[in-house]
Amino acid sequence: MIPVVGYKGQKVAVLGLGRSGLATAAALTAGGAEPLLWDDAPEARARAEAQGLTCTDLNRARALDGVACLITSPGIPHLYPAPNKIIARALDLGIPVDNDVSLFFRSYATQDWDGFDTAPRVVCVTGSNGKSTTTALIHHILHEAGRPTQMGGNIGRGVLDLDPARDGEVVVLELSSYQTDLARSLTPDIAVFTNLSPDHMDRHGGMGGYFAAKRRLFAEGGPDRAVIGVDEVEGRYLANQMAQGPGDDRVIRISSGQKLEDFGWSVFARKGFLAEWRRGKQAASIDLREVKGLPGAHNHQNACCAYAVCRTLGLAPKLIEEALHSFAGLPHRSQLVGERGGVRFINDSKATNVDSAAKALQAFAKIRWIAGGLGKEGGIKGLLPFVGSVQKAYLIGHSARDFALELGDLPHEICETMERAVTAAAAEAEAGEVVLLAPAAASFDQYPNFEKRGEDFTARVAALLG
Repeated sequence: MIPVVGYKGQKVAVLGLGRSGLATAAALTAGGAEPLLWDDAPEARARAEAQGLTCTDLNRARALDGVACLITSPGIPHLYPAPNKIIARALDLGIPVDNDVSLFFRSYATQDWDGFDTAPRVVCVTGSNGKSTTTALIHHILHEAGRPTQMGGNIGRGVLDLDPARDGEVVVLELSSYQTDLARSLTPDIAVFTNLSPDHMDRHGGMGGYFAAKRRLFAEGGPDRAVIGVDEVEGRYLANQMAQGPGDDRVIRISSGQKLEDFGWSVFARKGFLAEWRRGKQAASIDLREVKGLPGAHNHQNACCAYAVCRTLGLAPKLIEEALHSFAGLPHRSQLVGERGGVRFINDSKATNVDSAAKALQAFAKIRWIAGGLGKEGGIKGLLPFVGSVQKAYLIGHSARDFALELGDLPHEICETMERAVTAAAAEAEAGEVVLLAPAAASFDQYPNFEKRGEDFTARVAALLG
């Protein structure tokens, strides 16, 4: 746990009692603050009370009297489409609204660091797609290299639930736009921007607000080094904003598909090969084609980001390459869950939007595609340019029939349930093909989250393979 500093003897309201909220309550208490806890969901309050915590209804009149700060969980709107009413009240009263990520950055460094040989470092990863894999991959490489490291944020443990720093440790945090948008303190040593595609538009008031939330990690944080994917115009703009010129190697430009040879420092992947260039010369090259845990161009971009971070931290290219081969991938993200008769079964349940599903569809040559769920605005029309490798689609969930209409002449079957889809796809798949779950839709019609959907797919495959 990271005890929160700066609020000793003061009341701090905590809104939202999920994983991050409960960790925040414990960290505030450890730092001598008096947390006032609330969640609008009765079941969340019941879980907190079962752990011996006391809840205070922050909806009551004058409930925020004497409160020094309101800490809110990332899932609770603070601006768009409309602020939560408790947050709105805090704004009216001038009470600072903040989050656990900010408290982490204010509290992580302590006097103990004076006795360390090597100061701890914090790496933060944000972007639309690939940030979980990139975060886990950096953590994995560091672990394989024998470097002390912890991973948290939007993946793994909550930021305040992490252990106090050790000598030379590297903390790797995945941060969503919800987290970067609100945090008052953002001071990473290394910041990573993977890519940008439309998502969470209602929460950020449009694409500009969404990009602005991501950009805060760099503009507010002032990292010593910025690793920035430049395959979209927003990334190129951000890199331009951060660098003094093309030769400024404090910015490492990343690409999957284009050469970047004219910059101070760049890492890019083309045709399955990662290349590192520094000051106009190639410094290293890695063949990514046989790295089983990172299939496809989108994962090669993730590998480039992780490689750049680890090079910044002083790791040798050969050591990074060896660690890439031992990376098994993350559950529900291009995860190989089984193989039979030359047919591979891939769980990419995290592909909940068109952009992430498009990346999955481009990763394999011959695909039996399981898609569907609770469709998002725009459906799956945006995937039509990427279905050339799809032999047949097997559609499930609420939007199965809508998706069928949008697929046109592409062979498809309305299966409705995961069990029928897996059975049908496996029966028709031939050697060399992949049965791929890449839903391009939310899971909430049939499952509580994408993890449960992926677990169902994995269980169905396991039952089929015996």
